[in-house]
Amino acid sequence: MVLVTGGAGYIGSHTCIALHQAGFDFLVFDNLCNSSLESLKRVEKIINKKIKFVEGDIRSKENMQKAFEMYEIDSVIHFAGLKAVGESVELPLKYYDNNINGTLVLLEVMQEYNCKKIVFSSSATVYGDPHTTPIKEDFPLSCTNPYGRTKLFIEEILRDVYRADSDFKIVILRYFNPVGAHQSGTIGEDPNGKPNNLMPFIAQTAVGKHEFLSVFGDDYDTIDGTGVRDYIHVVDLAQGHVNSLQKISSLDGVLTVNLGTGNGYSVLEMVAAFEKASGKKVAYKIAPRREGDIAACFADPAYAKEVLGWSATKELNEMCEDSWRWQSNNPNGYN
Repeated sequence: MVLVTGGAGYIGSHTCIALHQAGFDFLVFDNLCNSSLESLKRVEKIINKKIKFVEGDIRSKENMQKAFEMYEIDSVIHFAGLKAVGESVELPLKYYDNNINGTLVLLEVMQEYNCKKIVFSSSATVYGDPHTTPIKEDFPLSCTNPYGRTKLFIEEILRDVYRADSDFKIVILRYFNPVGAHQSGTIGEDPNGKPNNLMPFIAQTAVGKHEFLSVFGDDYDTIDGTGVRDYIHVVDLAQGHVNSLQKISSLDGVLTVNLGTGNGYSVLEMVAAFEKASGKKVAYKIAPRREGDIAACFADPAYAKEVLGWSATKELNEMCEDSWRWQSNNPNGYN
């Protein structure tokens, strides 16, 4: 049985579908602070199966032990964490408490129940402002915000856990920018309040929830002056976790892998692609650069193919079409 922490969230819910399709039995553990039970109900309809669910906070040892007592868990996919870069700058202690403390509790309980396989949801933010692109896994690590630092610290904690106990099998997945939605249009990204990420903001602007999109900076050294990122379809990303679980038993050491497409798109290229896919105009205004933002960030995905047999399959137009289908079907998300 696979424990999916944060499994009711955006990436978690899509990964539940991929796990089911690959024949894995799984259990979702979530405190629903930034997700919705409705997403799991919709996943149940898609996979035609009741989902095992434990509501709890990863910082609570009792909550976590309850999950391990109820089910025989042999591996974990660890998504649970706060993830808004801007909020992390304003509320660093909240991020350190939730993300790092929560992971420590999870690892302690895993040890207690002799569960020693974990796939961790890390982030390309651990590369800071990369000296060159595309980004390879052996690049120097640094962070420009507390959110990224929590991911980097957890990576180091996991490496220390392995050094102390080489029975652990650990995969660290550094994602680039997840976008898109399940092709059914029934589950997708539903951020609390104002979106922090580009794609949901574009989609919500197209559906009339925002007057315009703020484009932060148009003077970067990029194709059109706006920031360039590697956008990866969430369904491809979910499959990367399944591939990791399928390979994890044969691993030695800690495997660290980038999950991206290897293609960088600017903000204005994303706006144009979304307008084409949706047939809607997306109004935007240029705003000052945001602190901590970098000019360009995209992956070298070669290692993921080599070690996990994984590569992204979905192109930009499909990402935009699926995002629009979700947003237009659900203008207010899961509410």
